[in-house]
Amino acid sequence: MKKTPVIFNHDAAIDEFMAAVLLTTMDEVELQGIIVTNADCIDSFAMEASWKIQSFINHTRIPLALSQARGWNPFPWLYRSDCIKENNLAVLWDYKPNPKWPPYPDGDKLLKKLLSRAVKKKRPVTLLVNCPLTTVVKVLKEHPDLKKGIAHMVWMAGAVYVPGNLDPTTIPPQVANPTAEWNVFWDPAAADWVFQKTKFPITLFPLDVTNQAVITRAFMSSLQAQSGTYRYSRLALQSYSLVDKEAFYDMWDVVTTCYLTRPQFFDPPAKMKLAVVTEGFYQGTFYEDHEKGRSVDVILNLKDADGFYSYVLEQFKR
Repeated sequence: MKKTPVIFNHDAAIDEFMAAVLLTTMDEVELQGIIVTNADCIDSFAMEASWKIQSFINHTRIPLALSQARGWNPFPWLYRSDCIKENNLAVLWDYKPNPKWPPYPDGDKLLKKLLSRAVKKKRPVTLLVNCPLTTVVKVLKEHPDLKKGIAHMVWMAGAVYVPGNLDPTTIPPQVANPTAEWNVFWDPAAADWVFQKTKFPITLFPLDVTNQAVITRAFMSSLQAQSGTYRYSRLALQSYSLVDKEAFYDMWDVVTTCYLTRPQFFDPPAKMKLAVVTEGFYQGTFYEDHEKGRSVDVILNLKDADGFYSYVLEQFKR
């Protein structure tokens, strides 16, 4: 089977840890590296939890590194502390931190290395980004020739026809505009740069579709039933149990990751020309600009939700 080379960039929320695990179960994917951006997390706990998870699933050979990128609008500490809870899961108690860390491997150097190899071997990668684009922009600004190493970027970000997810109870209401989504809002300038300065294809997963990937009771019940037999299911059950009672929490990142191998779960993408507001109250907001906007494929609908949940549950039977 010809595998798709994938680099995964995330910021260590609970669902992103599960997306990383899911990627290792995909026979169609060659996961070349995982780069954590210190956005919706706390760097040291995020890296420690990531290493323990890779140890738990016996995939420590996959390069894991921490980006040096810095953002613009910080995530609330309430959100960022989820990685501390993940790091303390009972299922991970027997796994130790990497004794060589800190300092952590440099994520920007890892991304540069992997993209350089992709260019040299003429085997461009799929870049799966479930966090702000700051890390990607940092590397491509310094090494613009590495754009040739990206065949496709799949990005979980933004909101098109639905409200954003800035919560005025967790950030000052004076900046919580109703249309922005966090992965864009954290660094709107990075999104704008990618839209203006790159030409590789982008498939966008906005809140329009990820809102449909709810952590359902049926899904959790199935995970619980599987957890006695399957280690991955036990890890997923304990992880999602940290957040499944939160009304706003969805499987944003896992559903986006599924697109790599199961695009048939979704309606065909809408072709849109999007731009992003970079300053002022509405910064981080996507809007259509038919003259100057970036052409992107936007996934708006999960047409086979049953297929999606069944697939994830089957992949976690390990």
